[in-house]
Amino acid sequence: MLTRVFIDGEAGTTGLQIAERLQSRADLQLLRIDPAARKDPDARRKLLEQADVAILCLPDDAAVEAVALAGGANGACRILDASTAHRTNPDWVYGLPELESGQRQRIAGARLVANPGCYPQGFILLVRPLIEAGLLAPDVPLTVHALSGYSGGGRSMIETYQGFDEAARARNNTRPYALGLKHKHVPEMRHYSRTTTPPLFAPSVGHFEQGMLVQIPLFTSMLRGRPTPGDVRDLLARRYAGEPFVQVFPVGAEAALEGGFLGPTACNGTNRIELMVFGHEEQLLLTARLDNLGKGAAGAAVQNLNLMIGVEETTGLLS
Repeated sequence: MLTRVFIDGEAGTTGLQIAERLQSRADLQLLRIDPAARKDPDARRKLLEQADVAILCLPDDAAVEAVALAGGANGACRILDASTAHRTNPDWVYGLPELESGQRQRIAGARLVANPGCYPQGFILLVRPLIEAGLLAPDVPLTVHALSGYSGGGRSMIETYQGFDEAARARNNTRPYALGLKHKHVPEMRHYSRTTTPPLFAPSVGHFEQGMLVQIPLFTSMLRGRPTPGDVRDLLARRYAGEPFVQVFPVGAEAALEGGFLGPTACNGTNRIELMVFGHEEQLLLTARLDNLGKGAAGAAVQNLNLMIGVEETTGLLS
């Protein structure tokens, strides 16, 4: 039997990307709403009742409403929520299969799964292994610098950036934001990395459509035993050995550089996340590179959907 999937919010950036990845799947039936009724609660409720799995690509408030329309805790439809509304809710399973041993099984058996954020995935996959290994104390204050393509801001930002003339492109080439230091991803980053101090998160948006870098600078004096870059790299390589979508580069990541520069777009169109360690005896720079619309959003949703319906995790995804 085909698995019936309803993407509530398919018209948005993430929804369109998920639909594109699923539309040729022979094992799925995509349920689609009349565009004129996409905000009609009754029309949405009917499709939520028909679906085996609903993927929510909605603002937080609308995602909470969709869960209620689907019957709340007692509904039959399984839900994969791509919003930030439920990511730290203990009643939901966090949809990052690479998080720890057993996470895939928890996702596979869950009715409610919260798709992870794009920036948090890079931060969590870099930091959590260091804390679990005892190299990094959970209370050490961390700083995160990140750069994302403008598609991370959704349709409005995409239209704004694509409408810039040459002068506007020059003015808006790279722009830091969330300068109040209260970005909505910080609670998720802290919770699942197992840090006890919220990181200082400094994101920027660049004038390119998609792609992402997440970077965490560290002094080796902040780490137990003052490990070398090679020690940290080897720890990450052991932790993610066999992961289909995680690539850990050798120290210095020469193969990832272009003339000494690290571009943010090399993973675009894939579900791959690349982890890198740069530095020397005194300083380290941990780096993750991913497609903010791939592994960072739509690709992660497809990966989670595959686990939830019991098919090969990599189905329909490029590494």
